[in-house]
Amino acid sequence: MSQARVLVFYALLLWTELACLVSPLTALHLFVFPLQLGGCGILGVGVWLSVTQGNFATLSSSLPSLSAANLLIAVGTIIMVIGCLGCVGAVKESRPLLLTFFILLLIIFFLEILSIMLFFIYQDEIDHYAQRDLKKGLQLFGTEGNVGLTNAWMIVQTDFRCCGVTNHTDWFEVYNATRVPDSCCLEYSDNCGLDNPGTWWTAPCYERVKDWLNDNLVALWIFALCTALTQILGLVFSMTMFCQAVKVETFYA
Repeated sequence: MSQARVLVFYALLLWTELACLVSPLTALHLFVFPLQLGGCGILGVGVWLSVTQGNFATLSSSLPSLSAANLLIAVGTIIMVIGCLGCVGAVKESRPLLLTFFILLLIIFFLEILSIMLFFIYQDEIDHYAQRDLKKGLQLFGTEGNVGLTNAWMIVQTDFRCCGVTNHTDWFEVYNATRVPDSCCLEYSDNCGLDNPGTWWTAPCYERVKDWLNDNLVALWIFALCTALTQILGLVFSMTMFCQAVKVETFYA
């Protein structure tokens, strides 16, 4: 086990033990506060990307609004709203807010599990659809109103040293000629994609990105487990506070 994974494990263990030693109110704040900070950070990055848009636009032709900036803004906003509900509900010991926080967090948790299950069940179908959709997006490369998509493909091909979705010949159908974008060249220069195929990247971008994700799979799973643990503890402490509020209200009724 690497040093980073050991540190993450002990940090989570310490965090959980600390939560067990304090009151449900303090414990809920302990988990809502990082949730709020994370949501604020994600929202801030999304806004920054939307201001400096273009380089981070979507590669998809059927989902033009599904850009990195829009995704981050949406996710950050949802996290902040849910975190705010939990925070206010804990301070006010409000049953409606605590119950709303619990239900929303539970729905998100089950949606995440469902998404992961569907991804593994329909992985081949998702691969096929994604490749087909990305190839359709190639047709919009360099066209008016698609600067973001064009820049995104240029960056992907340059950074991952690849060309096209499945191989460099995908571009032949776009140009109706034996040529590729200049970002496919081993050494970039103007119009280097017009001739001399021996100077082009030939690796498929789709497989290169998948390989990159597989190489970072451990980090992705650690992030997913940390997120799941935070959500589970948030569910436990919010329901504990809700039950206590019900008991107090019943006692004084």
